[in-house]
Amino acid sequence: MKCPHLDLIPSHIDLVGAEIEMINYPNRENVLKGILDAVRDRYDFIIIDCSPSLGLITVNSLVASDAVVVPVQCEFFALEGLGKLLNTIKIVQNRLNPALQIEGILMTMYDGRLRLCNQVVSEVRRHFDEMVFSTIIHRNTRLSEAPSVGKPVILYDAESKGAVNYLNLAKEILQKNGLTRMSNAERILE
Repeated sequence: MKCPHLDLIPSHIDLVGAEIEMINYPNRENVLKGILDAVRDRYDFIIIDCSPSLGLITVNSLVASDAVVVPVQCEFFALEGLGKLLNTIKIVQNRLNPALQIEGILMTMYDGRLRLCNQVVSEVRRHFDEMVFSTIIHRNTRLSEAPSVGKPVILYDAESKGAVNYLNLAKEILQKNGLTRMSNAERILE
């Protein structure tokens, strides 16, 4: 499937072995940064989606990034993971990438019918206030189905709650960064 103004580099199961291979590399935390620096000027945004682990691949991603969106599932144990991730980001900022900013905290897998979800959102907003995006990603069947048919949710069902949530997130990020000109990112959202 071809999508204008969008280039994708999919992950592969072999990436699991990359962490082991990189252990002995000199300057191993900067491998991805070196690769992306060569193409950075061709794109308005480069989005790196990481697994929830805090290994060398994630550290490479944080070193290569200008900003990070911190996803938090609306579940109890996610609060504990949030603290660990924020600590890792602080370490990366102090030692490897002082320019790294937290773009915002994104609440995900939200189900408004569940009291626990509402409590988690309330707790995160209470502690992190303006760092939390206004947009919340709701739990949505269409979000789960889209990868199984090989499409992004926006092309699979653009009117689904999940697709609308992600479009709103993209608009919120563009507005937060004061982007007023028509960028390739906005063309994708049209």
